[in-house]
Amino acid sequence: MAKKKVPKKAKRRLLVFGPIAIFVIIYFAFTLVTTAMDLYTLQNEEKKLTEQLSTLKSDASDLKTEITKLQDKDYVARYARENYLYTKNGEYVIKTEDNNDEQKKEVKKDEAYIIYLCVGIAIFIILFIVIKHKKRKSSK
Repeated sequence: MAKKKVPKKAKRRLLVFGPIAIFVIIYFAFTLVTTAMDLYTLQNEEKKLTEQLSTLKSDASDLKTEITKLQDKDYVARYARENYLYTKNGEYVIKTEDNNDEQKKEVKKDEAYIIYLCVGIAIFIILFIVIKHKKRKSSK
């Protein structure tokens, strides 16, 4: 089979318009990718904002009910007695200590000990492996 000879004009056209076409294709691909990424981030942001809006709406309804409750004097008096240790005439306040703070401190200490133990074991294992590896190299 004989090869077709390509005319010089076709080669020149290819040399001139080829890089331009490649540039345009790359530009459109880049624009497409960046637009898709922007769209993805905006969709995620929209999801987060709709969730935040729903929580804010529920908080607003809770606050409205709290406002209506605070209009009642009996509720305000009971709320003050429970939360701020106010008393009626003849009542005594007996405050008990919460052991929750002490328990939380103990749990944090226990967690710290566990973390230190794990780190120590990991360091021991690494040193053991390094020593074994050096012994194998020296015996060869």
